Amino acid sequence: MNTLLFPVILAGGKGERFWPLSRKDRPKQFLSLDGSSRSLLQATADRLIELGGRWDSLWVITSSQIAEGVRQQLPDLPVENLLIESEGRDTAAAVAWTSLEIKQRYGEDAVIGFFPADHWIANQEAFAHTLNAATQLATSTAAIVTLGIKPTFPSTGYGYIEQGEKIGSFNELPAYHVNRFTEKPDRETAETFLSTGRFSWNSGMFVFRAGVVLKELHTHAPEIIEPLEQHGPDIYPQLPKKSIDYALMEKTTLAYVLPVDFGWDDLGDWNAIERLLKTEDTPNVELATHVGLDTQGAIIYASNPEDVVVTIGLEDVVIVRDRNVTLVVKKERTQEIKQILKILQSDSRFTDLL
Repeated sequence: MNTLLFPVILAGGKGERFWPLSRKDRPKQFLSLDGSSRSLLQATADRLIELGGRWDSLWVITSSQIAEGVRQQLPDLPVENLLIESEGRDTAAAVAWTSLEIKQRYGEDAVIGFFPADHWIANQEAFAHTLNAATQLATSTAAIVTLGIKPTFPSTGYGYIEQGEKIGSFNELPAYHVNRFTEKPDRETAETFLSTGRFSWNSGMFVFRAGVVLKELHTHAPEIIEPLEQHGPDIYPQLPKKSIDYALMEKTTLAYVLPVDFGWDDLGDWNAIERLLKTEDTPNVELATHVGLDTQGAIIYASNPEDVVVTIGLEDVVIVRDRNVTLVVKKERTQEIKQILKILQSDSRFTDLL
């Protein structure tokens, strides 16, 4: 891996759709969801360190509510490389602040990569090959490089990137100018995208030089970058809450995409567990002690190995048992967990369940 790459882990999300396992004191990035002993945050750090980097080149930006948990999870991370947001303002502010800090320490030619803390990557070798290509492109061109995942089905849950003109190959991977970004489409539109062969899923992973992204933020998101430059992170609560896609990527003319395939999942909700762990010879995905009769297509999780989950005649459900909560939901309705949390938040009886 090019030693000029400074990887940054975006670790401020809540992961509400993994409730009740994910809670305020234990967000999704602190969970192990693949049956291993490493949390999503730890696995992401391991993956980036394994690329040939060092702990002193790795950065993490997170919220004040879980900063202590990040320190416990990543004890080798230098304290000066942990940026703590006083209030979450979405990814545009996180990218802007981190880029300013890295530029100040290493100069505007420092190449930065941003990686969400909750992604699963299957092929580490292919991932490393891709990041080498992205680093080469960002080093040689005024480019904001995004990694576009080759779609395997017409997902309505991911954003899409349309590739335009090919600009060359980097580390044997073709790179394209971005024609447009599209938010989550309906099924018919997603099927049309796949049929063209020109669209990738938007992974939310980016690589660029510090000076390039800061200049583009001045052009397209001055309401974020200028207050940070003038007042530092103390201004954070007053910054607008915008994603980096909305604030910059959908507006810049410097967006390039590498369509890649290294086995990827954004682990957005409980159904991701099935995509990772389901085998053809088992009717269910069981991360619990489960006794079932005529139950199939279920995802069953219990945080306490002494808890026993018993089912009869169920199909295509998610059952999660954690501490004092049991969740039972149809798999196609897991996106509505956020609505349940709003109901719980409005009732003081359930404060300790959040």
